[in-house]
Amino acid sequence: MAFSWKLLLGVSAVLVLLTLPANGQNETYLFHRCSGANYTRNSTYRANLYTLLSVVSSNRNISYGFYNFSEGQGSDRVNSIALCRGDIQQKACEKCVGFSTSDLPQRCPTQSQASIWYESCMLRYSNQMIFHSMEEPDIMSRSDRTVSDVDSLIQALNVLFPVLRDHAASGDYRRKFAVGETNFTGSDKIYGLAQCTPDLNRDQCYNCLELAFSRMTRSFTVNQQIDRYFGVSCAFRYSFDQFYNPAFVLPPVLAPNPPHYFPPYPEGRRSSQTPGEWLKSRLKIIIIIVASTACFVTLILCICIFQRRRILKQNQQGFKKDVAGIKNIESLRFNFRTIRAATNKFSDENKLGRGGFGTVYKGKLPDGQEVAIKRLGDNSGQGETEFKNEVFLLAKLQHVNLVRLLGFCLHGHERLLVYEFMPNASLDHFLFDPARRACLDWNTRHRIIGGIARGLLYLHEDSRLRIIHRDLKAGNILLDENLTPKVADFGMARLFEDQTRGVTSQIVGTYGYMAPEYVQHHELSVKLDVYSFGVLLLEVVSGQRNSCFRVGDAEEDLTSFAWLSWGAGTELEIVDPAISDGPRNEISRCIHIALLCVQENPEARPSMATVVLMLRSHLIRLPLPSQPAYFADSQIQSEGRMFEGNSSKTDISSSSDAKGAAVSVNEASITELYPR
Repeated sequence: MAFSWKLLLGVSAVLVLLTLPANGQNETYLFHRCSGANYTRNSTYRANLYTLLSVVSSNRNISYGFYNFSEGQGSDRVNSIALCRGDIQQKACEKCVGFSTSDLPQRCPTQSQASIWYESCMLRYSNQMIFHSMEEPDIMSRSDRTVSDVDSLIQALNVLFPVLRDHAASGDYRRKFAVGETNFTGSDKIYGLAQCTPDLNRDQCYNCLELAFSRMTRSFTVNQQIDRYFGVSCAFRYSFDQFYNPAFVLPPVLAPNPPHYFPPYPEGRRSSQTPGEWLKSRLKIIIIIVASTACFVTLILCICIFQRRRILKQNQQGFKKDVAGIKNIESLRFNFRTIRAATNKFSDENKLGRGGFGTVYKGKLPDGQEVAIKRLGDNSGQGETEFKNEVFLLAKLQHVNLVRLLGFCLHGHERLLVYEFMPNASLDHFLFDPARRACLDWNTRHRIIGGIARGLLYLHEDSRLRIIHRDLKAGNILLDENLTPKVADFGMARLFEDQTRGVTSQIVGTYGYMAPEYVQHHELSVKLDVYSFGVLLLEVVSGQRNSCFRVGDAEEDLTSFAWLSWGAGTELEIVDPAISDGPRNEISRCIHIALLCVQENPEARPSMATVVLMLRSHLIRLPLPSQPAYFADSQIQSEGRMFEGNSSKTDISSSSDAKGAAVSVNEASITELYPR
């Protein structure tokens, strides 16, 4: 009898829904999707579905635009979600949702899973559990207006999107929604909208919007841009017209004006003379002085001057040719006298350190801004290449976890790069110093790990350029006053435009951080940086260098020991005592992620996008890692550290084909290596 009443109620609901307007008459249709197994006309599932849709369409008690209801039990249970855009008033929302409950069953008449999107709302129903579950966005729409300057468009969106993403993700169970605007070019503005279903938690909403934005911007071309990327869990949209109603959005979100694509000159930085005027005035002075001397001396001096001018002109023309793709390159140029004054004539008191390329100085510009200045060594072919590489790449890249290039200087043989100043130096100054290491608690280390991962993800996928860093290590991670990590030193970086892997004739970098396919076969891919990140992650957890990891009185290979310990369930043996009070599960998970990154097969290593999601969400199940690239098992086995009989992690092998004997662990030299 109970079944008959439910069936009768379902039939009544069908009749009510069929009296609503036909498809496309009331709402702006965007997209729909039908999936799942088919149900029969007289089934209990169909009766539950139409009963549920009737409840959704007739509900007037929800004022915040989010509906989530279920009907039925077991395999006949139907779950539904309806969501209105955050700036839509309640009556308009009820109208859109009511229309969708009649429209969607007509578009998907027998499928058990269906979704539909309109301009004002979205409806979804399924026989699966859909609440509190994030699904990746995979639907896009193309913009009617194209922008030829794609770089500037992405730069403006990179300013607006993080504000909207963070604001939307921080919403409560009623609404996760944000809109805002930012200046673009001239009088043009860009308006943006970000929204998630409120049943998602903060991390799920954040990750969903990140995926939508990165996939959107990666699909940009000069002739076509995507203006909307969405799915059943979230949506991101932008437009050059204000498409939302700000009167019904509280509070409005306004992004700051985007920075220029290259930083403008601060007051007083420009020289009063152009390089040509300066050279002409000096030439006149030299001619006047030399006129009183012998004709032979005058001739020699003139020859030297003109020769020097020719060399300078050739060098600068070569540099301009190499960076011809960068717009407004001259706006990044510093005057040499300004830099010399900022560093007190490159005094030893201002020296911050020295590397293979030259020396780094601390400086203060006339406007009071503190900067770090790289002074490349004279007559250094490698330094010339690094100089051009860093100017070309860093001038095009802007991300919170990448060090920011403020400018450069070309003066004779001088090659100088000007960066933002990092008061806490590099990560290795803290990590490998017993006294300073105590300042890095687990929360700080986890935040540093996440920042490095996001910086690499931007290089590999989210920027318009696909870039392999090739020298990722603790010494190349700088820390600002808040210990925010910034990836630095792009002198060895490699740019890939239309390919994902390649081969190089010369390997560069730091041994111990280089993947085996790079050392042995000179193969290049983004998985090279993933390997380096895995080594660096183990160093952050252990507080010791990979090249001199110690357990008690013995010196062992960090990656090999971590892998064997993980297999035996004793991976926490490598943890730095300074963070021993940290969350054991989270630390163990980071070790697990690091082992996935240092696997010998580059195809088995995760992408940085996957690594970022693994670090952010504990809901993602981690696969079992295979043997590390440079596995040295002979000494560890002889000391009884090989695990035995542990069935908790079963895919780890100690067979004789381990390649520890084939590859040196850390201290071997390679003739083609150029360490920093």
